[in-house]
Amino acid sequence: MHTHIIPKTLPDWTKKFGYGDFIFLKERDDGKADMMQGGKYFRTIKENAWDETLRIDEYQNFNTQVQVVCTIPVLFSYWAKPQDGLVVSQFLNDHIIELVNKYPKNYIGLGTIPMQDTDLAIKELERIQQLGMKGIQIGSNINGLNLSEERFFPIFEKCEALGLAVMIHPWDMMGFDEMRKYWLPWLVGMPAETSRAACSLIFSGTLEKLPNLRVCFSHAGGSFIPTIGRIEHGFNCRPDLVAIDNKVNPRKYLGKFWIDCITHDIEMLSYMLKKQGSKRICLGSDYPFPLGDLEIGQFIADSEFSQQTKEDIFANAALEWLDLDKKDYI
Repeated sequence: MHTHIIPKTLPDWTKKFGYGDFIFLKERDDGKADMMQGGKYFRTIKENAWDETLRIDEYQNFNTQVQVVCTIPVLFSYWAKPQDGLVVSQFLNDHIIELVNKYPKNYIGLGTIPMQDTDLAIKELERIQQLGMKGIQIGSNINGLNLSEERFFPIFEKCEALGLAVMIHPWDMMGFDEMRKYWLPWLVGMPAETSRAACSLIFSGTLEKLPNLRVCFSHAGGSFIPTIGRIEHGFNCRPDLVAIDNKVNPRKYLGKFWIDCITHDIEMLSYMLKKQGSKRICLGSDYPFPLGDLEIGQFIADSEFSQQTKEDIFANAALEWLDLDKKDYI
């Protein structure tokens, strides 16, 4: 329920809009492509980042039929002018829903929306729902703003009303420029960003006000669950700073949201199961990127977890999060 995809060909949005470091793909002779951010190299990706049949074959190697696809977070383009951000979102969403319609037994789509403009974001939410997407993916912060900001609440409210699931993915990591060495933004910043998002939605009262909002925090919820003791202690010892908008203990939200299983550590996943329960942990991979689980849950299949726990992680939790019926994919 956590994979990323990109169209093989992207418009030259920098040229079209006349500004910005929008992502475009530069083909290579070896079949790969370089993701360029304006004129700056970002990363190299392989064919499985865009080739839908290759992806199906690679997943089949791990007995996995269905993948939930969403854009690569660097394409969020929250920094763009709102109307341009909408154009980018619509292009990416049209690509994903085309894929879903072409392979309805293999792909489920999550859309992207221009979070920098509440009205335009809601407009695209309505279109996403009409297209048949099951939810959206958003970043852990929006141009440095926490998800607790009042301007974002109507977006979450609309997701609840439309029955759209929300996956929150770390991006625009805090301290990025200060700790580039050793890949620390990805190793340290990403888990912190996800906890930032979880704390923001809990402490703002967003999850309390919207009890039917189905939220999943990717990368196993980042550092939120492993540091819940510290977070709860802060809530208790300094309510004047923490409990100003929501008086409910943050620990009480464990099991009320979903996370994916990307821990790379069976003992940590066991801890997550104790805190969340198997109905709230989904099979994530972050495919096709190297920091993800590229063996698609093999460490869970090889574990001593009960068959019911494995079935919950491999299918049931994601089906509930996305409000889907398993029989539609058989």
